[in-house]
Amino acid sequence: MAAVLDATPFNFVAIVLCVSIGAGLLGSLLGLGGGLILIPVLTLVLKVDIRYAVGASIVSVIATSSGAAAAYVRDGLANMRVAMFLELATVAGAVSGAMLAGMVGGRALYFLFGAVMAYSALAMLRKLREDGSARAEEPPPDALADRLGLHGSYYDVSTGGEVTYRVHRPLVGLGLMYLAGTVSGLLGIGSGALKVPAMDLAMGLPIKVSTATSNFMIGVTAAASAGIYFARGDIDPFIAGPVCVGVTLGAFMGSRFLTKLKSGSLRMLFVAVLLWVSYEMLSKGIRG
Repeated sequence: MAAVLDATPFNFVAIVLCVSIGAGLLGSLLGLGGGLILIPVLTLVLKVDIRYAVGASIVSVIATSSGAAAAYVRDGLANMRVAMFLELATVAGAVSGAMLAGMVGGRALYFLFGAVMAYSALAMLRKLREDGSARAEEPPPDALADRLGLHGSYYDVSTGGEVTYRVHRPLVGLGLMYLAGTVSGLLGIGSGALKVPAMDLAMGLPIKVSTATSNFMIGVTAAASAGIYFARGDIDPFIAGPVCVGVTLGAFMGSRFLTKLKSGSLRMLFVAVLLWVSYEMLSKGIRG
């Protein structure tokens, strides 16, 4: 059993449940998976061993995806062709990361992850003037994206119009997804903080489509590495149980709000979360 804060089992479960609902809500809105919130709370506040926190986070990522992905697919936001294409790389990366988790030193990884998040936040900040319904430039034709039929459209409730978009540079996205999957397996997070910027900036998907597609993908990515964590005994049912319930509820609520948010507001919220994650990761790297 993991070491936890001095609290009764009921109080511990209640706290974890409430935090998980908030993590699931934010995770489904931004396509992050909720692990970026859960791991700091479980380890720093509730004093849960980091191994069990990461194991519970992996479960929360699957729960977030299950709670939100169905709604996003129904509303036509998630691009299934893009998701299936990119999952080839993310699943391979997740397995690689989970196998390396016990061998790689965390300090360099924290620095690398923090630097990538800071760059992604600044790149997305430059695009805040672009709404998801009006790209600054039409992306050039991409033969592979055309052949695979990766382009799509969706109805934007916030603007009341149909948004059509074209996907470009799918091979660049494939390489970035392998990196995102590796980080997911190493740190026990959904890696949506890498997937969403990759789809939004590198492949030209609108921010809402990137978020919805990331929500669908993170569950598959996490499931690929969850078995390894379970075999190592890093998933404690006493912690993972309330996490799974809370995150699923929060993800379901978050899926109801995404279509109503303006793309600019969603991008600003995502940039703020990326900057916070970058600061936390760099701080952990400095503290060792």
